[in-house]
Amino acid sequence: MGRCVLVTGAARGIGAAIAERLTADGWQVHAVDVEDGDLSTREGNRAVVDAALARFDGRLDAVVANAGFQHVSTVRDFPEEQWDKLQALLVTSPFLLAKYAWDALAASGDGRFLAVASVHGLVASPFKSGYVAAKHGVVGLVKVLALEGAEVGISASALCPAYVRTAIVERQLEDRSLDDLLGPQAVKRLLEPSEVAAAAAFLLGPDGRAATGTPFVLDLGWTAR
Repeated sequence: MGRCVLVTGAARGIGAAIAERLTADGWQVHAVDVEDGDLSTREGNRAVVDAALARFDGRLDAVVANAGFQHVSTVRDFPEEQWDKLQALLVTSPFLLAKYAWDALAASGDGRFLAVASVHGLVASPFKSGYVAAKHGVVGLVKVLALEGAEVGISASALCPAYVRTAIVERQLEDRSLDDLLGPQAVKRLLEPSEVAAAAAFLLGPDGRAATGTPFVLDLGWTAR
């Protein structure tokens, strides 16, 4: 059996691309989406980890925490229930996935935890308070996971892409022009999901072991300013 990985948010977009790339690279992939156990709850996160462990006979070498969504609103009008949902899925779910998979990742001898964060884990944009706060939180979580994981052979990293050609971004383009959306970027194009998947494959592969406790940035020059 090849190395075994759990990928969340894998029905479409970045998650689907990561699952496809890892499968092509020889990984055994347990791919789940948000509804598969409800990743906004403790029980749901435990269920998807338990399902992966059952499928792989107790083994789990990596977790890719990718599930997420976006809500765009001013702080004044930001719905409180949307704030709660964003924090639950984008911060609490990665924490719970790491917690419930920790022993298996340590037993792997080369456990990996990868959170798909965002350039918004490093910088802010207006009208995205819930998303920006959550992505900053998950970058901080990864730093702690890396420090604690170093003692037991687990590395952790946060993948921070700029805007990617996904359904989430396409919905934002219904209200904004592409030029406006890409204003902070030096290179004026969307990333493709396959580019993010290639970075994920590197971070989870043998050459990505040293990239622990740090964001891995694919921002097309955004944070160079």
